[in-house]
Amino acid sequence: MKSSVVHNRQQLLIIIVASLGYFVDIYDLILFNVVKRASLLDLGFAEADLKELEVFLFNCQMGGMLLGGILWGILGDKKGRLSVLFGSITLYSIANIANAYVWDIQSYAVIRFIAGLGLAGELGAGITLIT
Repeated sequence: MKSSVVHNRQQLLIIIVASLGYFVDIYDLILFNVVKRASLLDLGFAEADLKELEVFLFNCQMGGMLLGGILWGILGDKKGRLSVLFGSITLYSIANIANAYVWDIQSYAVIRFIAGLGLAGELGAGITLIT
């Protein structure tokens, strides 16, 4: 009976962490779409160039998510899904903080790529742990 209660608490904790991570993932994806135009203007880019730059940044993030899904999946098989969950949350949290300090389009693209790497790991590990 005691091990059943402990097991249920562990499952509940995993569900809470994965759910909060997923919430932050979606929040990041939505927030990036909301602020990318203003952030590019703040970096000094012309209005005429914004659409091309927005697509470029989005593609960098999606490329990171594609590669991240593969890398975190392999790492999850070797090290465990829970460590991947926390590692990926840490990675995209650091990337999102660093995003506030970008100075040009190249640094912006690298940070969005790194954020994409972390986002993919959290999504894959979180969904796998919950199901």
